[in-house]
Amino acid sequence: MWITAVGLKAIAADLGGLRSAPSLAASLAWLGTSVGGVLMGRLADWYGIRWTVIVGAVSICIGLFLSTLGEPWQLYVGHGVFIGLLGNGGLNAPLYVYVSRWFDRRRGSALALISSGGYVAGTIWPPIFESAIAHHGWRTTMIVYGLFAAATIVPLALIFLRPPPEVPTFTGGMADQKAAPKVFGWPPNVVFVLLALASFLCCVTMSMPQAHLVALCSDLGISATRGAAMLSLVLGVGFLCRQFWGAISDRIGALLTLLAGSALQASAMAGFVVTQDEAGLFAVSAAFGVGFGALIPAYVLAIREYFPAHEAGWRVPTLLLLSGSGMAAGSWLAGALYDYFGYYGPAFAAGVGFNLLNFAIIAMLVARQRMDRAKCKVDPPQQEDTANSPIRV
Repeated sequence: MWITAVGLKAIAADLGGLRSAPSLAASLAWLGTSVGGVLMGRLADWYGIRWTVIVGAVSICIGLFLSTLGEPWQLYVGHGVFIGLLGNGGLNAPLYVYVSRWFDRRRGSALALISSGGYVAGTIWPPIFESAIAHHGWRTTMIVYGLFAAATIVPLALIFLRPPPEVPTFTGGMADQKAAPKVFGWPPNVVFVLLALASFLCCVTMSMPQAHLVALCSDLGISATRGAAMLSLVLGVGFLCRQFWGAISDRIGALLTLLAGSALQASAMAGFVVTQDEAGLFAVSAAFGVGFGALIPAYVLAIREYFPAHEAGWRVPTLLLLSGSGMAAGSWLAGALYDYFGYYGPAFAAGVGFNLLNFAIIAMLVARQRMDRAKCKVDPPQQEDTANSPIRV
């Protein structure tokens, strides 16, 4: 999907000039990834992750080829169905669940590492894509990259992906008929819905610079090469800081990590609204990478910390459905607001607003967690309840 971000202006020029067209394609890819993660997560539980990853790699290749055929609907179907639903949907959420089942201790660090693959790609590929698009066009670049991705991912999946040691089990009987233990004193699904909503809101903000930074630089008279370098900086800093945040989350827990990351991301997003010069944008890009690097692995870690392990197979993909939908909404919204206003300021300001709502939800959950812990110290639970509870609060 970095091809679409780097080549946004070139793609828009070939499809009538409106940036909302490639922005919608990128949004459909995110949305397809999110919906596909729920479906492919189930298929990975039934048939093994190796096959969902192979199907995903081949589908990405097909989707990139279809996207080059010249019509907007082909761009939308190629991105939404093949790159998103069947492609990244077969890789993203299933791999989160797969890796989390290999680790009990240091799970936060493991999730931070596996979730960083996209940011390593975002650091390496944008300058390469920018040069390839400038010399060979965005269509040829998409086709060549699709073939490369399939030729690389399929053999790696066949060689390395084997069944994880922890397989979800469902015991049935009276044990499963008991009421689910509460999380922070609330019904578990209430906390889950709040976490999923928070992930949607933070990802609306997260997606805007990732999808539109290169185009923003071009509008400000900064070369596309420098814009691609800024995007690489965002993602490179995000990758490095994600490892740091993973280690921190193992110590302070998922919610406090989310709270800190949300505050940093909101501050950096505000910087994009007011910064117009190249040096300032490089600085803001680095700050943005520090903030958003904390977020997605911490949401997955929260699911594994506060909910039973056998529910990860549906809770993690569902949460990633909401976060991916936020990425889709943010990418499209920024393009639509640009087409309406003629510049990116209102779009990035809206991103700040979404981020502040995210911060409010996470802050409420942190406060509720502390209240529940204080209550437990005053009125500790019975020993048998503590022993039987699968939830860490």
